[in-house]
Amino acid sequence: MKVGVVLNPIAGGSRLKRHWPEVSASLRKHFGDFELRETQATGDAERLALVLAASGFDLVIAAGGDGTASEVADGLLQAFVESGRTAELGLLPCGAGVDFARGLGVSGEVDLTLKRIADAKAHNVDAGRISYVDDHGALASRHFINIASLGLSGATDRAVNADKRKGKVSAKALFYWRTVWEFMRYRFQDVVITVDDGVPVEARVALVAVANGKFFGGGMMIAPDAELDDGQFDIVILRAAGKLKLIWDIRLLYGGRHRNHPAITILRGKKVVVEPLGDAQKNAALLDVDGESPGRIPATFEILPGALTLRY
Repeated sequence: MKVGVVLNPIAGGSRLKRHWPEVSASLRKHFGDFELRETQATGDAERLALVLAASGFDLVIAAGGDGTASEVADGLLQAFVESGRTAELGLLPCGAGVDFARGLGVSGEVDLTLKRIADAKAHNVDAGRISYVDDHGALASRHFINIASLGLSGATDRAVNADKRKGKVSAKALFYWRTVWEFMRYRFQDVVITVDDGVPVEARVALVAVANGKFFGGGMMIAPDAELDDGQFDIVILRAAGKLKLIWDIRLLYGGRHRNHPAITILRGKKVVVEPLGDAQKNAALLDVDGESPGRIPATFEILPGALTLRY
């Protein structure tokens, strides 16, 4: 098996990079020879994974947070489209957000995690594809593996990623307090949501999450019933309500206890279209795609059943 590792050297306050001799020894123990690629900027992990997959690597391990894992998955999926090459994805989680790994029950202990990957059988899981408008006003698209959302989550992503405490304090605490702070400043936005061929739903929202996995935002179980291999998204709509009450109720998300909340609607489907309602500029909600905020709505989310091969 040809194994490649895509490392984000600043993930988790550079924890993996600081302990690289031990990490490297563990990789060699479980996989033998491997090739290391390090990212330097956003988008590098996608490009590096694509090159590794297209050049014949069988397994690519994403070493970093959710953003790194998502970019690597995007690269692997692109490689399949472009060259027909299929490479498996492994996760060595470390970062401010490790929600995808959390949903899989993947440990943060390096040697245990790598042994688990080495011993595991491959599983085919669903992925998502999102088309959206980037920050320059151009149409863009990419894959995602966990959750893509819009509204408060997009604003929170930008605040968390710009926070100087990222990697120095617990991800759960940082995401929680940035969520509360951004919520106090947040203006609810009017959108129209169409799931598959259903009747469009008009709503003033705080958040819309299109979920393949269960967790986002540093441990919030936003979609408690989501499954990675059921061929459908769970769509969670958090409607506008009193801010103080909603801030208090955010705590329910950590335990997945919000199913019957009066401000929340949960739908299921394979394709979701979300567009601004009324003033397109004022209601062009920011996106969150696996912990990054690359643009805004209008956006289309499509499920790709069994598209990704995962070892965990």
